[in-house]
Amino acid sequence: MTSISYSDALNDALERMDDLGYERGQGADLANHGPMGAEALALLGQEDEVARWVVRYRKAMEHHEPPAARFALDPADESSWRPALGAFDRAGDWERLFVRELAEAHWREVLVRWWPRLIPGLFAGLTHGLIRTAHAVRGLYAAADKPSPLQLNELARGLAYWAARYAELPGRPRLAGSHDLPAAVAALPRVAPDGQMGPDAARRRLESLAQLPGYDESLGRLAPEQAPRLLSEMTAQFADVYLGHPEVFPVPLIHGVTAPAAARIVLPHLPHELYEPTLARLWQVHTAFLLVFTTDRREEGTEAWRAEARDLPPLDELGARAAEHGDEHVIKFTEACLREYALRPDPRYPAAAYAAQRRITRLDDGGAIRRV
Repeated sequence: MTSISYSDALNDALERMDDLGYERGQGADLANHGPMGAEALALLGQEDEVARWVVRYRKAMEHHEPPAARFALDPADESSWRPALGAFDRAGDWERLFVRELAEAHWREVLVRWWPRLIPGLFAGLTHGLIRTAHAVRGLYAAADKPSPLQLNELARGLAYWAARYAELPGRPRLAGSHDLPAAVAALPRVAPDGQMGPDAARRRLESLAQLPGYDESLGRLAPEQAPRLLSEMTAQFADVYLGHPEVFPVPLIHGVTAPAAARIVLPHLPHELYEPTLARLWQVHTAFLLVFTTDRREEGTEAWRAEARDLPPLDELGARAAEHGDEHVIKFTEACLREYALRPDPRYPAAAYAAQRRITRLDDGGAIRRV
């Protein structure tokens, strides 16, 4: 039994991390995962662990300074805000814009106004704009009609990060094909590596995405489907992809699950006409993940993962194990997998969460990273 509520744990964490900028790491552009990890940890029933985890997280890596606002953006004037999309040096301007918007209108109104403007740039920060926004939305929904200023500011920061790291992938995705999700994934050709795979090779693949075999065709291959069902297909399929690629650096492919799981949090607060464009963009991102980070199908769609998950702990232990592990990706991934499993009891969800807990480095109590 926890001694602190979800909302109290979340607000305490947001206050403790209020001074952190959007990104972290020396010479790196790595998204600040603190607010997302704290919210997911609280939702996992680990509210009592949130404050201690925040201390560990802050010690693990130096964060950038919060960005300063410089020039005002006018949300009513497209010629004012559109050139600032994807301009990270305007992150402070974006935050000030969203803080102002959230002070003048209900957060759902702001979300509905900006979602169609931002969704083409879903790839922003490896989908962390969407994901941080979704964690903030879940906290606001739980607060009902009494959100704290900290929670509203966290939504402003989630949207601001999305806008400042806005990144459109080439081509126009559409749900106009005849393939279900597993068939669409199976039909996508993978590109054999030209040398050793690593961050530089992945970056080159991303930069030449439109020229990679099968990319353009994939954008129109997926058949229309009801949003809840297609989101479940996406998360189950990419849990399978994660399990099937132990050779890939273990963090990027996690977002093939956490991005659609994040969209599931937000879609109920949006009009139905925004569902299909969101799903189409998610499929485009999934196509990019497969072409950029994998070079063959490896063990996708097989039973090979069962051997790795043979000693899978009970489901009710996975949340506590994620808290003990400490890595923010593990925490967010475990929460997303367990939430998706509750909707569709596919054993690949807990198996993928457990695999991530074993593949990804963890934090000790001093914040240092050590190998599992």
